[in-house]
Amino acid sequence: MAGEGTETAAAIRTVEAGQIAGRRLRYYDYCMAAFAVILICANLIGAGKVATMSLPLLGAVTFGAGILFFPLSYVLGDVLTEVYGYARARRVVWVGFAASVFAAGMAAFIVWIPPAADWTGQAALAAVMGQAPRIFAASVTAFWAGEFANAFVLARMKVWTNGRHLWSRTIGSTAVGQAVDSLIFYPLAFLGVWETSLVLTVMLTNYLLKVAWEVLLTPVTYKVVGAIKRAEGVDVFDLETDFTPFRTRV
Repeated sequence: MAGEGTETAAAIRTVEAGQIAGRRLRYYDYCMAAFAVILICANLIGAGKVATMSLPLLGAVTFGAGILFFPLSYVLGDVLTEVYGYARARRVVWVGFAASVFAAGMAAFIVWIPPAADWTGQAALAAVMGQAPRIFAASVTAFWAGEFANAFVLARMKVWTNGRHLWSRTIGSTAVGQAVDSLIFYPLAFLGVWETSLVLTVMLTNYLLKVAWEVLLTPVTYKVVGAIKRAEGVDVFDLETDFTPFRTRV
């Protein structure tokens, strides 16, 4: 078995995921923290706003504002799965899920607390931070399903391609993961609230923009993956991994 890392740097050792179980890795915790921060910010701030921008050749494009940052979590998810394997990516997904639940609960509590009589920012705070329970439930459900689909497809494709053609699995896994995410989130969050045509428009445009983001960021993904693999000294393959999403052990 020859991974992409072993072809480009002799210092990178190709290993089966189980061989590094329990091992402390230099940049894994930093990647986990970055993933959680991006996810919380994108879901808490951007999920409920619809924006319209005029783009060259395309004209006016309507999309959910969170699209500008949320795809970074998928890119980072690709990096985590590619470098550290499915099991460690799975743990990060659960950490992101728990962090999102806590952030939404904290925001709801702060909005709920009665404001001081002379404080005039309650309406603005509620508009920005008062995420509806329906939107939050749809968001975390879609994230959970989409991220696991993304990680599973990338891990399996890495084995199928023998570690070559990184671009094919980052784009392919994102196309699948974002499809799962979008098909769950927008109908659950907005069907019956927005016009059906708007739900379908935003869902389609967001999906295409998310996949386009992945394509555009492919050179960055290559550089980040290469740098972390060299720093960690391993290139992980999921040959014998248990792909159930319902565990956090690595």
